[in-house]
Amino acid sequence: MPELTLTFDNGPEPEITPRVLDILARRGLRVTFFVVGQKLEDPARLELARRAKAEGHRIGNHTFTHSTPLGQMTDSAAAVEELRRTDALVAKTGERSKLFRPFGGGGKLGPHLMSRAVVEYLRDNGYSCVLWNAIPRDWADPEGWVETALQQIAAQAHTLIVLHDLPTGAVDRLEQFLDRADAMGVTFREDYPESCVPMLAGRNVVPLDPFVAAA
Repeated sequence: MPELTLTFDNGPEPEITPRVLDILARRGLRVTFFVVGQKLEDPARLELARRAKAEGHRIGNHTFTHSTPLGQMTDSAAAVEELRRTDALVAKTGERSKLFRPFGGGGKLGPHLMSRAVVEYLRDNGYSCVLWNAIPRDWADPEGWVETALQQIAAQAHTLIVLHDLPTGAVDRLEQFLDRADAMGVTFREDYPESCVPMLAGRNVVPLDPFVAAA
């Protein structure tokens, strides 16, 4: 039967993240929230991330500004600062594991994701780099993403899906998605497929070249 790990990117958002947390709590599901560091400078959003952590979810680093893929930034120090600033804020949630998801720019995988300086920072700080193998583009298709997601789940043994706790309307269909996944016999997991974690606790599991800019 298909297996599914849920992750949410780009929050927290006061209008949306509490709804997501309530739905997950009712179903006993644990996920990872990859947060945008800049948002955690807002005390209300930081408190939401703390709530997520207290309820058993993991909090990961999804860059500080979420503006430019780190491998495309010409200033390597600025790219590292995107990680460092978010790292300090994520620590305030009580999270101790080091999880990083790069900004893909529409969910694309490739050498734009990271720079050599970013990889060095991740390695030195014991990070795990968590990618993905399913992007239903819920932000762009808030009504039709459920069908796309279910097709992606059916096509592979263990899906690591990226959803977004953003005010796009997509979360209105989260419970429908979870109901239909249950009906498919999906097993929900908290861990990540090995193929989606090229770096584990600062150690390269596979060569990172496909995800790192050449210069």
